Amino acid sequence: QVQLVESGGGLVQAGGSLRLSCAASGRTFSSYAMGWFRQAPGKEREFVAGISRSGRTTNYIDSVKGRFTISRDNAKNTVYLQMNSLKPEDTAVYYCAGYRPLGKLVPTDGHEYDYWGQGTQVTVSS
Repeated sequence: QVQLVESGGGLVQAGGSLRLSCAASGRTFSSYAMGWFRQAPGKEREFVAGISRSGRTTNYIDSVKGRFTISRDNAKNTVYLQMNSLKPEDTAVYYCAGYRPLGKLVPTDGHEYDYWGQGTQVTVSS
């Protein structure tokens, strides 16, 4: 069992930056690929970024490429999402999720992830 706790959300003006963190419990963090998802009001949850167990492979949706960076520190059991040049359309609740390795390096389908955090709100004002 893995427990995930996000932090770092908040209110920021357009063009600003935030760094989200997701701390994982347990000693098997390095065994999981990790992903960040978001859900805006009235919209479906969407994949934002993912990172492989080693950290060598990352994946992003097109709308955040060049602005967001996912990283992980396996020694600290933590995954990060650095968000720069934020836009109002980035406003959402952001969730981190863990994926047990079952054949894919970095899944983009949230249904394939096994563990989820409670979410952290990110609000970008125009």
